[in-house]
Amino acid sequence: MNFNWISILFRFVLLVGIQVLVFKRINFDYGILSYSHIFIYPLWIMLLPFKTPKPLLLIAGFIMGMTVDAFYHSPGVHAAALVFSAYIRDFVLRIIEPEIGYDPDQPFSIRRLGIIWYISYAALFLLLHLFVYFSIEVFSFVYFYEIMLSTITTLLFSMFIVFIFVLIFNPKS
Repeated sequence: MNFNWISILFRFVLLVGIQVLVFKRINFDYGILSYSHIFIYPLWIMLLPFKTPKPLLLIAGFIMGMTVDAFYHSPGVHAAALVFSAYIRDFVLRIIEPEIGYDPDQPFSIRRLGIIWYISYAALFLLLHLFVYFSIEVFSFVYFYEIMLSTITTLLFSMFIVFIFVLIFNPKS
């Protein structure tokens, strides 16, 4: 495989660091916002090269999820949601495949694929990830309203931060 492992590992450390040192400490304690969080760690799986084999994606998702779980004291919740997200990543990419298609030898690039494609990809990927995360967290659909409210509010905040992160640290753009 022809990707830059150093930049991928750097992105792993950077995303975990920002997630646990900054966004874990942000609490929204006002009305509907109390259901909100900011999650940027799924971005690591989202930005892995297109040709990453599925077993490697699943292992990467598990490692990233367990690392975040260690800091959040939530054994397996982030890992389970991120492994699910890694599993459906190819499906999401197929759903929103651009007309020009994907060049498996090229890294993720907003310039090449476009802002609309990126927003669609990030929104769908994060929506599915967050729904699974909050469903596993409460482990009951009795709280369906809270699951949906948490998913949507967290999606809005996370999308904003993820968009800024990718614009600043866009690999190979």
